[in-house]
Amino acid sequence: MLVFQESNFYNSIAIVYFDLVIFGTAVMLIYEDFEDVIHCYNPCFGEFYLDNDGKYNPEVFFREFTMTVDQVVDMFGIDCVSDQVRQLYSEGKAALTREIIVAHAIEPNTDARKFGIPGHFKFRECYWEWGGSTYPQGGYAQAPGFLRKGGYHENPAIAVRWDLVSNDAYGRSPGMDALPDVKQLQQQVRRKAQAIDKTVNPPMVADIQLKNQPASLLPGGTTYIAGMMQANNAGYAPAYGNWKPGIAEISEDLNEVRDRIRRTFYNDLFQVISQFQTRSNVSATEIDARRSEALVMLGPVLERIEYELLSPIIERTFAIMARNGVLPPAPPEIQGQNIDIEYVSMLATAQLAAATSGIERTLQLAGGLVGVNPEVMDNIDIDFAIEKYSTLMNNDPRMIRSPGQLQAIRKMRAQQAQQQQQEMMAERAAKLAKGAETLSNVDVGGGRNALQAMTGVG
Repeated sequence: MLVFQESNFYNSIAIVYFDLVIFGTAVMLIYEDFEDVIHCYNPCFGEFYLDNDGKYNPEVFFREFTMTVDQVVDMFGIDCVSDQVRQLYSEGKAALTREIIVAHAIEPNTDARKFGIPGHFKFRECYWEWGGSTYPQGGYAQAPGFLRKGGYHENPAIAVRWDLVSNDAYGRSPGMDALPDVKQLQQQVRRKAQAIDKTVNPPMVADIQLKNQPASLLPGGTTYIAGMMQANNAGYAPAYGNWKPGIAEISEDLNEVRDRIRRTFYNDLFQVISQFQTRSNVSATEIDARRSEALVMLGPVLERIEYELLSPIIERTFAIMARNGVLPPAPPEIQGQNIDIEYVSMLATAQLAAATSGIERTLQLAGGLVGVNPEVMDNIDIDFAIEKYSTLMNNDPRMIRSPGQLQAIRKMRAQQAQQQQQEMMAERAAKLAKGAETLSNVDVGGGRNALQAMTGVG
């Protein structure tokens, strides 16, 4: 969509997906923009709070964040800020960088009289300075006042969760599940570095008599032990003796931890083909089965992303464009009709393509039974099966002929077959007539010809 290309939507949605995988919950704020139609903001995870409505949808959004004095005045206007902020702004210089805590709330507009926001708006939004603010005459009016307040037809705060448990407002994520392994990996990498360091530059022990003697040693600790030279005639020796740390064992365990982290983040689901590189006897059926299994694992997550994130984004943007006259008039064919949204990303396409294996197996089963019972194909609508298969594979719709075209082709084929049959019958009749004429000219005696003798007439 051109609107998304001109705005900062794609940069913002990338942050949403990152927060979703790591933290399990992400929020995008979508506001109207005069130049780009929409402008998106990404609240930082940890600065906002969510709450569900009666259907467990996240419709309440509160947050507190910091802004400089200059930013507050630029965003809300000098007339809407408190006396303290106005004084800091008038001082200028370093005072403009003083940070102010701003509170922000978006919630259903259940009581329009409470904040003076018209009741036809389904949601209300308020900004205020944290701790309460009083404004002079000419500002937003009363104390404590608001930096800004307004209403929206759609919720501008779009929240999405990776996975949910019961009625939680916040989701779980692969990042949470992988956190113990990540900590273990970091600890083991540190231990491996220490083991390598101790192998290359081991701590040493030396006889006490060598303490004040000049020695050439690489960086490393030296422990002095009395009587060491008398015991083994060695001036310096590694503190661990013949012991060596198991670097190979540590590396092997590190690879196991890395594999667990990859599986936690579903890397194996997106690399089905590469997992068969070490095998040569892989069938297409096995690959299709594994791909289907992988996509089934992500099915609930994809459906939640479509329901909680993508659909609200499209509906919010579409409504903004419609209210501002950006959209051209709808074609007559779709005016007054419901519009179903279909997602054509690579992952959504792959998920749909996984359903084609069921069609293939059904057709194979029916084809195998044709030899036993030819009527088995009467159960299957071949035209619909081909069309459905092509749709699931995301092929160009022009690849499959329309029902009208199919009917015209089959009607023409039937006419051609009928014409050929008529021609064959006419040719056969002509041959029969010619044969009869020949037989009628053959005299078999007794005043009769061969045709009369064959038919018993005359």
